[in-house]
Amino acid sequence: MGYENVSFEPDSIFLVTGGAGFIGSNLVEALLKKGYVVRVLDNLSQGKQENIDIFSKNKKYMCIHGDIRDFETCLTVTEDVDYVLHQAAWGSVPRSIEQPLLYEEINIRGTLNMMEASSRNKVKKFVYASSSSVYGDEPALPKVEGKEGDVLSPYGLTKKTNEEYGKLYHKLYGLDTYGLRYFNVFGRRQDFNGAYAAVIPKFIKQLLRNESPTIYGDGQQSRDFTYIENVIEANLKACKASSDVAGEVFNIAYGRRESLENVYASLSRALKKDIKPVYAKERVGDIRHSHADINKAKEMLGYSPDWTFDRGIETAIEWYKENIEG
Repeated sequence: MGYENVSFEPDSIFLVTGGAGFIGSNLVEALLKKGYVVRVLDNLSQGKQENIDIFSKNKKYMCIHGDIRDFETCLTVTEDVDYVLHQAAWGSVPRSIEQPLLYEEINIRGTLNMMEASSRNKVKKFVYASSSSVYGDEPALPKVEGKEGDVLSPYGLTKKTNEEYGKLYHKLYGLDTYGLRYFNVFGRRQDFNGAYAAVIPKFIKQLLRNESPTIYGDGQQSRDFTYIENVIEANLKACKASSDVAGEVFNIAYGRRESLENVYASLSRALKKDIKPVYAKERVGDIRHSHADINKAKEMLGYSPDWTFDRGIETAIEWYKENIEG
């Protein structure tokens, strides 16, 4: 279980786009601990320098400040690379509704640039971040690959488009692509500031500061919250996957859902707080429920997540206690 026994050729070179971000920096850390050479491409529009400063003394680490919207940069950074873990993107459903043109530029054209550059430079595996948002208004639970509804936001559309390009690049150009549909990832280094911060770190921050968090909607909406260690496992195992399953997309989650009210109650108990939340109008573009069927990833990638929501929350809280100023 996990990714401890996942190994590659000793001289393997990995490129992590968006490596200064939450998920990206955790991937970088895991790969460096395993002794591989890791390049990071990030323009720091979303990522944080402090997330990657901790790697600066590692001789196998290199950071390139650049933008996936620049094709020449993409070509340069993929030279001699074996595996690309493409995490660079702008997230947030509400923000994508406000800025659809920017999301098209970054999430679609930027990803296309990376696929084309990887194809030209003969990258072995191209693993990219997709999202549960591609399921849109499909009501059936759990969510199963191949049964998607109409997307509800520009963000969801960008990820759906990435998946279509992933299929085409495998079919037309022979690039082994693997799309990972992340379901509400949480854990260390996830941003707890700003209007678009994810719900778990935002709740933790506000509770630690004795503030009343806001729950949008009635609190009964549910999510398949997925701890970061499970996502690292999925990325590394996708890099080891057979070419026979290239071009496919996979749900990456734990496979259990929690309502926002239950999440808030769990955090309140763990932090020994008794603060009533504020309820506000449901946000446009948000899906009601999210719960993943992860059988395809188990069968085709050997994915076997062992970090439960409760175990992940316990570990995440300890990190946030150390990193959130009172």
